[in-house]
Amino acid sequence: MTSAPPVVTRFAPSPTGHLHIGGARSALFCWAFARRHGGHFVLRIEDTDQARSSDESARGIMEDLAWLGIDWDEGPELKLPDRTVGGDPRSVGPFFQARRVHLYNQYIMQLVERGRAYPAFETTEQLEAKRKAAVAAKQTYRYDRAALRELPEVKDRLKRIESGEPHVVRFLAPAEEVIVHDQVLGDVKYGEGEMDDFVIRKADGFPTYHFAVVIDDELMGVTHVMRAQEHLNNTPRHVALQRALVRDDADGRPFKTPVYGHMPLIVNMDASKMSKRDKAKVARAAARRFVDAFSEDDLFVRFEQVWKETKDLPENPRPPNDLKETFGDFLSGESDSVFWAWVMSRMLGIELPEIEVSDFRQNGYLPGPITNFLSLLGWNPGMKLPNGKDLEKFDNQFLAQHFDIERIGKSSAKFDRAKLLSFNADAIGALTDEAFAAEWRAWCRTYEPALPNHLDDRRWLILARAVKQRARTMRDGVKSAAFVLRPDDSSEFDKAAVEKNLLAGDRAGLKLLAEFRDLLAKIDPFEPAAINSAIEAFAAGKGVGMGAVAQPIRVAVAGSPVSPPLGETLAVIGRQGALKRIDTCLATLSPNR
Repeated sequence: MTSAPPVVTRFAPSPTGHLHIGGARSALFCWAFARRHGGHFVLRIEDTDQARSSDESARGIMEDLAWLGIDWDEGPELKLPDRTVGGDPRSVGPFFQARRVHLYNQYIMQLVERGRAYPAFETTEQLEAKRKAAVAAKQTYRYDRAALRELPEVKDRLKRIESGEPHVVRFLAPAEEVIVHDQVLGDVKYGEGEMDDFVIRKADGFPTYHFAVVIDDELMGVTHVMRAQEHLNNTPRHVALQRALVRDDADGRPFKTPVYGHMPLIVNMDASKMSKRDKAKVARAAARRFVDAFSEDDLFVRFEQVWKETKDLPENPRPPNDLKETFGDFLSGESDSVFWAWVMSRMLGIELPEIEVSDFRQNGYLPGPITNFLSLLGWNPGMKLPNGKDLEKFDNQFLAQHFDIERIGKSSAKFDRAKLLSFNADAIGALTDEAFAAEWRAWCRTYEPALPNHLDDRRWLILARAVKQRARTMRDGVKSAAFVLRPDDSSEFDKAAVEKNLLAGDRAGLKLLAEFRDLLAKIDPFEPAAINSAIEAFAAGKGVGMGAVAQPIRVAVAGSPVSPPLGETLAVIGRQGALKRIDTCLATLSPNR
């Protein structure tokens, strides 16, 4: 009696951009299933689209997966400061498809020699003419097997391939029903004749996705394929290829069909598909509001200016000679470029929806809440808390111990951003002040380096304690800490706050600020508790409420009526910085100025 092969799952992204949050969910489930069963999780890079693939995107995807704690057992090696992820312990690589073309060609020729595939030599123009004729006749176009009829003998097909004439290779679709046994959706049947003779090798010599994925899954020993339901219609083609192929080795056995499980789609709260185009939709809507209020010419002037500021960024696509045409295409909806959406957002001061893992990283989410939230998109552990509520908060280790395919649902999963934000806020709140300070500093060094470079360790911890109270994300902490980067001699102040807190009532606030300034110079130690006590005592001595003293001070040192608790705000600025800011405010608002 032979033992069952070890479970092998895989995640196979195309390196044509950042890692979509839906792709992260697929990778997470595949990783968890492999961990649950003591198997292998493989990362494979599907880079046969040479025009769109890049090494930069591949590395970005790997870094995002590793950040989420989704480490792959086999795949490209990624060296991180604390560990190396990946490797090839079973010798099933390489893991970039562009480096496996010789293997694909080997199996393509096997199919051609056995009469299960054939070369087709039509030009693009000839095929387009046939498509147009089918449309004119109100028929669905399907390839008519003209190349097969032209070369009925295998030997003649092989000769023509060897001649070097440009061609594609098409799979000879079977005239039989194809059934996909899906662990989530049940049996999915495709009737006889529903499959066309699809291309398995393109004219550029690279295999299509459908062929490469089948070869790789077999040669890498993949036992379970879990992916989104949008791939379901591809699966009959893959099953048909598996039935037609045999191992090109001493074994010579037929290809195996993995266990398939197609997971529910992730959609927005309005049930629309969650995609990168959502960024373009938000940016375009804001741009149109601007045009309605001003003019399209005004918008283009600002668009061109921002583009010039960003044209040296590596992700800038460097538009054609006519920038205005590019601008018009985006505004009209002809283009959904993520880069141009970003340019519009920067120009108009709007926030784009997070769609890719890198978006959530940049906006200051922690990896734990993200994977916890993603786990609940289409799956649940089926466990209750003592209070009877469903268990929702857990970590990756818990998921790996309890994940199974049977609890994956069929219905689309709604991406509730408010819930994810709540998860993240709870996770930040659960950190100790010291742990938050370390996490926040590490994040800032990547995304907001000016802030941590401005403060020593003591003042950083004071600031972290202050902003943590209201921070739902690391980015929230930066917004709360904006006062730190304000120059001590800045004379820019929120006008409404100045009127309300400093100039109202015959400059009552300004007078209190001037009196408190001398007291501030004497507070010792210059720490939050001592500062707060001094402000309270000063207010009591003047017979006014805390706000009457605190708000003038806050406007003077932060430039606005909003900042963290005042004791912490002043301690972080430092005595000399605080005095300088108050002096600047007094001088700026002096009636004699």
